Amino acid sequence: MDVLCLLFYAKNRWEKIRLLNTIKRKGQRQPSPRFDMAEVLGTHPEDLSVHGLDAKGKLFWNLPVETLVEMAVVRGEGAYSAHKALVTETGERTGRSPNDKYIVDEPTTRDDVNWGDVNISTDAETFSNMRNKVLAYLAKRNELFVQDLYCGADMSESLPIRVINETAWHNAFARNMFIRPSADQITKHTPEFTVFHAPNFEASEEDGLNSQCFVIVNYQAGEVLIGGTKYAGEIKKSIFSVMNLILPKKGILPMHCSANTNGRNTAVFFGLSGTGKTTLSADPKRALIGDDEHGWGANGVFNFEGGCYAKLIDLSEEDEPEIFGTTRKFGSILENVVMDEKGIPDFQDISKTQNTRGSYPIEFIDNRTADSTGGHPQNVIFLTCDAFGVLPPISRLTSEQAAYHFISGYTAKVAGTEIGVKEPQATFSACFGEPFMPMHPGVYADLLSSKMEQHNAKAWLINTGWSGGPYGVGNRMKLKYTRAMLNAALDGDLDDVRYVIDERFGFSIPTECPNVPNEVLQPIQTWGDQASYHKAADNLAEMFVNNFKRYEAGVSDAVNASSPKSLSN
Repeated sequence: MDVLCLLFYAKNRWEKIRLLNTIKRKGQRQPSPRFDMAEVLGTHPEDLSVHGLDAKGKLFWNLPVETLVEMAVVRGEGAYSAHKALVTETGERTGRSPNDKYIVDEPTTRDDVNWGDVNISTDAETFSNMRNKVLAYLAKRNELFVQDLYCGADMSESLPIRVINETAWHNAFARNMFIRPSADQITKHTPEFTVFHAPNFEASEEDGLNSQCFVIVNYQAGEVLIGGTKYAGEIKKSIFSVMNLILPKKGILPMHCSANTNGRNTAVFFGLSGTGKTTLSADPKRALIGDDEHGWGANGVFNFEGGCYAKLIDLSEEDEPEIFGTTRKFGSILENVVMDEKGIPDFQDISKTQNTRGSYPIEFIDNRTADSTGGHPQNVIFLTCDAFGVLPPISRLTSEQAAYHFISGYTAKVAGTEIGVKEPQATFSACFGEPFMPMHPGVYADLLSSKMEQHNAKAWLINTGWSGGPYGVGNRMKLKYTRAMLNAALDGDLDDVRYVIDERFGFSIPTECPNVPNEVLQPIQTWGDQASYHKAADNLAEMFVNNFKRYEAGVSDAVNASSPKSLSN
């Protein structure tokens, strides 16, 4: 009997899966293309009525990414690159929409959330109204795509989630980005949070929101509503925000960071977008744990995700071979990447956006840990891209300075990255991820300090930005130098060298480092005009001080004393 017929006659989904596994073991030809099997494998014994969603169309449940990619192309949601990666466009919104993100003000979390301009409140009535509209919209789709997944590789702390999409493309993204359950786990899966994702549904003026776009989290209901934006990152970041409220109550530190390990020594890398988290954690000498979101719990570090969402601007095979290689694999999703007439991605072309992205399962990185976990970190790295050219390329921090710089979360935008930005602009984002941190930054800083003290971890500040002058005058720090300094710190090669104290910022700067010219380590020595350096450094110090005023009352005197000082005063 034809294999496809056998699949149709199988009694249930699990029998179909067992049959397919038997086919693979015996080397029989599998049904092709995968798209022909979509309805067969995508069925599920449940419907979506448990969510109050009476879907009229077909439900495709827990499809593999390869099938979803093929369906996305057939449905006109994207196109293949020359290497069969899925290339998509997000339209007007090519990044997150922080002004359109809301948390429902309700009794179970009201006292936990640090309400304000970042954590914007909305009421239960507004949520209910938008929920009814989104579910009514999804119910009318001809096809819906559902994934049952987990957030958190440490299964003792993992959050079971369900993602419901109107597009195959975004469903593939969700499957790439979260932890994919085993056949045994899927039988026991009960979602504690559900994401209703309707990118083509827009809010109206009568809904009382800021725009047609919305991301609304309701902790009491265990639900997220997303609409009016095709930017896929909103899916993963919404669940990251959920973890950032749940885990601290258990004594677990959620972190916007990448992480890697050599088996004996684990490191975490904090940093805002564009500072090098993904690049520097993908080290051939160390195994990747994950590139963006982690927890630090009783057993050490664990990845929240099952994939990576890397920035692709200026990606090159020479500098980042492993990440470059993922863009040439079937199952990767490239967002807003420009291709030439042959379908070859041009990662230098930013005509659509500077925020070009690639989503791929972590299995596409060969050099990774098998279970996306690592031990307790011995080194905590804060990454910044200082476009003013002031901060040293590497500094060692005291525990108080670590808390100060963690809460500050500094980097700088360069000219041309946004409309109206004509010179470097300082950006401060508490805990290097303020938009995703529902609680007061002091909660996360206290957790970090206690865990660093408990496990005797060292703290380092690494500047991947400019040297010899600000953006437009100096040059970006060479990646080979940054890697050399980072490896020296992680390997203990900087433990016994001589340090000098920066008189303005207070941290310790090594006077030598293997494979790095000594003069590069001291930023003032790389400037041709030292008076200009002092002026720029004083300006940056004052920016730090002004930013930290909103946190002064919530931290210790020792942390406040770690604030930089302007030498011109």
